[in-house]
Amino acid sequence: MSVSIKTPTEIEKMRTAGKLAAEVLEHLEHSVVDGVTTADLDKLCHEYIVNVQKAIPAPLNYHGFPKSICTSVNHVVCHGIPSDRELEENDILNIDVTAIVDDYYGDTSRMFTVGEISIKAKNLIDATYESLMNATKILKPGIKLGDIGYEIQSYVEEKGFSVVRDFCGHGISTTFHEPPNILHYGRKNTGMEIKPGMTFTIEPMINAGKFDTKMLNDGWTAVTKDKSLSAQFEHTLGITENGYEIFTESAKGYSKPPYL
Repeated sequence: MSVSIKTPTEIEKMRTAGKLAAEVLEHLEHSVVDGVTTADLDKLCHEYIVNVQKAIPAPLNYHGFPKSICTSVNHVVCHGIPSDRELEENDILNIDVTAIVDDYYGDTSRMFTVGEISIKAKNLIDATYESLMNATKILKPGIKLGDIGYEIQSYVEEKGFSVVRDFCGHGISTTFHEPPNILHYGRKNTGMEIKPGMTFTIEPMINAGKFDTKMLNDGWTAVTKDKSLSAQFEHTLGITENGYEIFTESAKGYSKPPYL
C-alpha cells in the first residue's frame, strides 16, 4: 500500500479545500429545520459550492451518486441520498460535504438536530464527536493507525455504543479516496506508522445499537440492521512534524449541535 506524502504546497491546497468544505456546513446552520427536505439542503449546498465558492461538489456523479451531498437521517449510517423526505422534530441528521478546489479535496461531516431530541440521541451525538476528537488529539508522527481505532472504539464502547466496521476513513488529496484506510476500531500499536505529510479523514460512524449495517436497494444508503440511531462526524487532517492540523475545522468554532 503506497501512501503519498504531501509537500508544503500540496498541504496549502488541502488547507484551502478543507476550509471551503467547512464553510458549506456553516452555511446550513439555520436551514436544518422541521419541514425542510434533504433535497432542499442539497440544493442549498450545491448552489453555494458552485456559485459562491466556485468549487466542485465531489459526490455529484461520483460512481453514479446523484446528489451533491450525503444526508443520513436517524438510522441511516452513511451515504444517504437527498430526497423529498421532510425533516421532523426529533430527527438527527448527518450532512457530509466534499469540495474540490484546484484539484484537491476537502471532506467533512457534522451532525445536525431538528428541534428537541431524545437524551439517548444527544448522548450518541456527544460520544461520536468526543471519540473523533480523542483520536485526533493523539495524532503525531510515530503512532500507529491502530491507535486511532483504539481511541475511538474504547471510548464509545464504554458509553454503551458500537463502532461501524463496514466503512472507514481514508487518505485524501487529489483523489477522493486513497490509501491508507483509517479504521475506527483496533488495537494499540498495530498497523502503519503515521508520518509527516500524510493526509486523511477520520470519520467514526457510531451506532446506538449493534454495529451491523445493511445496504438499501439504491446501492448507496447504508442503515443500521437493528434500526438503531447512528451518528457521525468527520474531519480531514494532515500530519505535521510535531502533531496534526485539522483542515476542516469550523471558523465559527462549531463542534457539535446545537450550533448557536
